Amino acid sequence: MQITMKCASKDGVELFVFTPETLIIAGWAGRDKEAMEHHIQELEALGVARPAQTPTYYRCSASRVSTDDAIEASGEASSGEVEPVIFAHDGKLFVGLGSDHTDREVETYGVTVSKQMCDKPVADTVWPFEEVADHWDDLKISSYIWENGEKVLYQEGSVAGLLDPRDTISGYEDGRLVDGSVLFCGTMPAIGGIRVSTRFQAEIEDPVLNRKISFGYSIISMPIAG
Repeated sequence: MQITMKCASKDGVELFVFTPETLIIAGWAGRDKEAMEHHIQELEALGVARPAQTPTYYRCSASRVSTDDAIEASGEASSGEVEPVIFAHDGKLFVGLGSDHTDREVETYGVTVSKQMCDKPVADTVWPFEEVADHWDDLKISSYIWENGEKVLYQEGSVAGLLDPRDTISGYEDGRLVDGSVLFCGTMPAIGGIRVSTRFQAEIEDPVLNRKISFGYSIISMPIAG
């Protein structure tokens, strides 16, 4: 599987073909221990056990990475959560945006399995990581869901609440990402609690260089027979 990505740098926009080879979801990757504890309690309320260590690196099939405008999910118990995403390509790192879409029912008895259950939508636009490395904590991420036909703010905050991706990478295996790696870097609590929606939208903002990356996708629920 190949994805055509747009690299929006300070010098302009260039296209490149990216082949996902390894997908890693960094769970419990919060720098803000209070916010992370809130998210842990949020999931505990759904029956999800506390992690044995933080961060935890969940491996999923790279084929789950998707830039499609819609995904299919079994049943009606899955939901998204916005995350900064690091892509390793041609010896360089790029930062983008994604949603760790997860089956919440399966998550209560198997987090790793729940991660594998759903596609992982990502924006098809990225920035060179080197352009944001020195002001990483200034980046902001947010997400929205649709409830009763209206767009509702679902998550919002600075990435300063998450580990710096260089620290997240350093804790993974030999401390580096090989080309083709896709690393989801953690999320933040949902405003009003975790819940499902028929559409999810998210954005990451760089206020220093005055730019944004946005994307969204619909969730098509497939019936569960038996």
